[in-house]
Amino acid sequence: MSGCARLVTLVLALAMASAVSADSIISSTATNFSALKAGATLPSTFKPLTVANISPNQFSLVDDTGNTVLRVESNQSASTIVLPLQIDPTQTPLLSWRWKVSRTITKADINTKAGDDFAARVYVIFDVPLDSLSFSDRTKIRLTRFVSGAEVPTAAICYVWDNKSAIGANRWSPFTDRVRIIVLQSGDGKTNQWQQQTRDVAADFRAAFGSEPPRVTAVAIGSDTDQTKEHATTWFGDFVFQKLAPSRQP
Repeated sequence: MSGCARLVTLVLALAMASAVSADSIISSTATNFSALKAGATLPSTFKPLTVANISPNQFSLVDDTGNTVLRVESNQSASTIVLPLQIDPTQTPLLSWRWKVSRTITKADINTKAGDDFAARVYVIFDVPLDSLSFSDRTKIRLTRFVSGAEVPTAAICYVWDNKSAIGANRWSPFTDRVRIIVLQSGDGKTNQWQQQTRDVAADFRAAFGSEPPRVTAVAIGSDTDQTKEHATTWFGDFVFQKLAPSRQP
């Protein structure tokens, strides 16, 4: 698949997060897999998104030491589950979740299109006004919207579990400068162990895009192994948005 085609497909997939109907929006600040039954069908509010001509991942609700979590089986495949939300990140900027991977992707390379695979990805999708973008970015997005008929989102932060980059490394996606990739875990030293993550998504947005964050319209989670033809199993726990803790006065 060419780099251009993959870029358009990625943007279209993320776009569907803001294209869901109003009555399917999750209005709370939490997405609780733990409240669901292991083995049950995923709720209709969770939108599976696939990439044309690429095998999709397999998503399932499974039991993990008494808690229901989401398991993603990725075998030379790529797709995401979108969790539609309506979040004001200036009020609840902290996104917390836990994740676990069976292995990292050996041949992955965060700097190249050919190596753009991760055992785990978490996208936070923001509703940036189109008119605030450069002429070039507006033109690309309008063209994609025209072709697809979908409301393509204008900015995203992508948190990943990489194979070798330093934790904290961040850079633009090799496919678009509207997606900022941030490495939260790296290497195989903590595979098959739950890792807790908390990010200030508002601060990450400001650092990446240089402006105040608009509303968050979705979180998209998954894994991809299609470029490197590898495989991985990934598990995700609950996703929760919270307020910053009040600062203590001396």
